[in-house]
Formats: sequence, structure tokens, C-alpha cells
Amino acid sequence: MIRWSSALNGFVELFYPRLCVGCGKKLFHDERFLCVECLSSLPLAQVHESEDNFVEQHLYGRPYIESATTLMIYGKESVPQRIIHEIKYHGAKELAKNMGRMLGRQMKGGRFSSVDVIVPVPLHPKRLKWRGYNQSEWIAKGLSEELCVPVGTDLVERVVETSTQTTKNAEERWTNVKGIFSLKQDVQPQDLTGRHLLIVDDVITTGSTLMACASAFSHVKNVKISAASLAAVN
Repeated sequence: MIRWSSALNGFVELFYPRLCVGCGKKLFHDERFLCVECLSSLPLAQVHESEDNFVEQHLYGRPYIESATTLMIYGKESVPQRIIHEIKYHGAKELAKNMGRMLGRQMKGGRFSSVDVIVPVPLHPKRLKWRGYNQSEWIAKGLSEELCVPVGTDLVERVVETSTQTTKNAEERWTNVKGIFSLKQDVQPQDLTGRHLLIVDDVITTGSTLMACASAFSHVKNVKISAASLAAVN
């Protein structure tokens, strides 16, 4: 049975070869999603234990963010951009989970060791139905496996459908996301008192979406909020 499966996979790859998300080259059998060259050249941020890093500077203000980090530095026409695009628009859920694991391995211990729940930034129900999945949730699943922390998809919801942030400037982004998240109806603020929440998004540019999500917990006493993403603009 194993031989037949291997033969079938080889036949399929002959006509539909697996390609690197980063450069488009054919992947070898032991490569997954990214070729060795693209994987080794990823612009890793390496800020997990750095206080006042550029990600945290994006998130200054209220609500207060305990700590923040990212896996990669985001840039136009870069491998991180291609990864995010593949995850968001081409159904690459397993890629999201795999990158979440990579992020989680780097975050173990240190400043994020007290996280109680991982909270993926939710999509509006209409967007979720159209896309079929929430990319931040799949990133969170990978993080959860590495950090051994549960994913909380039942805490906060997106109550307002907004237009895309892609073409907006910083001020327009903040206006666009104001008040769009809230705690779910069956969630009582006292249930989260003193908890450390890690909010997860795919990419951080101005930080407006993530901060808007964090604002949903503003009435929870003594809550700690941290943030993480696959990529962030430096």
C-alpha cells in the first residue's frame, strides 16, 4: 500500500509539481512549502526577547500591550509577502499552521511563558463564509502546538464588516477598525480577570486591527495582552 501511495504521489507531482511559495521553483521531496534557499534567507525579525522593539512601537497607546513580536519583516515583493498572500487568498491553511509552529518555537519561554490563551483576530462572518477559514486561527493552531497553550476562538467577535485595509493610509486604517470587535455575548469580563491573552494576526502594518481587537478586552480587570504575527512592517 505504501509503495502504491508513493507511486501515485510521484505520478501526480509529474504533472502537478509542488512549487516553492517564495520563488516558484519545484520543491524536492524533503521540502515543504519553501525551498531550502528561501527558508534560509527569510528576513527573521528576532525580536522575541527585545523590549521596545519595532512591533511594540506600532502598538503604543491604549489598550496597553504587554509585549509583542513577529516572525518575519514584511516588505513588498518579498518572500514574507508571498507567504501571507498564499495563506490569505489561496487556501494555504497548512502553510499558516506550519509558519505558526515556526513562530512558536522561537517564542518558547521568556516573555511569553505566562500566556494563558491564544486569541486569533476574528473575521466578520461574511468574510469567513467567503474565504472559508480564518488565517489567523490557523496560525494560532501552530502556535498552540508549540507553546502548549489553548486557542480561544469563543472570546471575541467581529461585529462590523469593514472594507479592506490594503489601500488605506494609517489614519484611514484606524478609522476603519474603530469599534469593530466586542466580547461575545456569553463571555463575562470577570471570567478573564488576571489572564494573559496573546492576540494573533497574520501581518502588522500600523497595528490598527490588532489594537482594535485588544480594545474588546478593555473592561476586563487586570488582563494582560500581548501580540504576535507572522510578519510586520519595520
